[in-house]
Amino acid sequence: MKLHHHIYIVIIIVFQVTCIFSQQPENTRNLSKYATNQIVDDAVYQNLHPHQTVQVIQSQNKKVKNVILIIGDGMGLSHISSAWVANKGKLNLDNFQVVGLSRTYSHNRLITDSGAAGTAIATGQKTNNYVVGVDTLGNPLTTIMDYAAKAGKKTGISVVCRLNDATPAAFIAHQTDRDLAEEIVSQYPASKIDFIAGGGMKYWKNRSDKKDMVEVMKQKGYDFAVNESELFSIDKLPALAILADLELPVASIRGNLFRNMNQKAIELLNAENKNGFFLMIEGSCIDDWSHANKIDKVVEEILDLDRTIGDVLQWAEKDGETLVIVTADHETGGLTLLDGDIKTGTVKVNFANQSHSNVLVPVFAFGPGAENFAGIYENAELGQKIRNFITDKHQ
Repeated sequence: MKLHHHIYIVIIIVFQVTCIFSQQPENTRNLSKYATNQIVDDAVYQNLHPHQTVQVIQSQNKKVKNVILIIGDGMGLSHISSAWVANKGKLNLDNFQVVGLSRTYSHNRLITDSGAAGTAIATGQKTNNYVVGVDTLGNPLTTIMDYAAKAGKKTGISVVCRLNDATPAAFIAHQTDRDLAEEIVSQYPASKIDFIAGGGMKYWKNRSDKKDMVEVMKQKGYDFAVNESELFSIDKLPALAILADLELPVASIRGNLFRNMNQKAIELLNAENKNGFFLMIEGSCIDDWSHANKIDKVVEEILDLDRTIGDVLQWAEKDGETLVIVTADHETGGLTLLDGDIKTGTVKVNFANQSHSNVLVPVFAFGPGAENFAGIYENAELGQKIRNFITDKHQ
């Protein structure tokens, strides 16, 4: 009798567990389009306008005067692979001979956010999710921008997103909440960054605190631009260009805007180049469209960033004293390249989720000092490596 009672209990438990799983709605896994599932339209993309790529030669110079850091937000290896296929088997990234891998987890989460990941790169120290430019106790951290300014270098930020977004904020601000948009913008004047370009006008004017942060920057000597032509007319630093109310237009619409922003940044920073410069460029919306699981927009944002990478590599090759680093802060979407056709530039993919993942992300290095970025290391160590070249303390 006792044995039968135990068997009955086990049967009930199994039945209950079975019922729990059987009651899940059928659409709960629609975002995970496994290889055996039918691929929906959002997971297929064909690139009808592949861009030409450049070929450059690695410098044999040992001196690093300038550092250009290019971040593809959310850009994992599958993202790059998809873009490579879509561009018919070629990318400007193919020029990099030194490749490393970066671990992206934060201090308090296996899955990082852009605030913690950006802070690790910008300061060389891991921190908690959802903060920017502060340690785990909320204390301000010294950023690469700070070290560069102290070394007499010019500094710049050029991004697709709002200037208050997590990645750019990690390089200039110190906040325990990455969503404090107006507070982050309020810290730009004290950052003394020489070149600033991106979106987010909404948080500079018509603010809840009635402050006009554009006027504050003008009073500090910044030339100001609200469109591409005004930006091109600026011929000296410091310069501030806010070119959209929120993010810049999507890659398929904005044309060469982002590419031209970055070329202008290099032009102005290099013109006053006695001690060199540090420039952070971010292809910000790779992440946004990966969250949305829109492979067409994802690939187009990566290809637009790759065009800038080609421009930067050509400039760095000619300069001979510029270290170029391309990386990601994390991977977004759990992207898998399932099928495609290099000849037609077609990719078929699977997004596992609408969030970030913990997979390692690539680090590409070109120019003097590139060999220091091979291997596998923490994202904070990546920040330390870059900082050491800024402060001339590399081995």
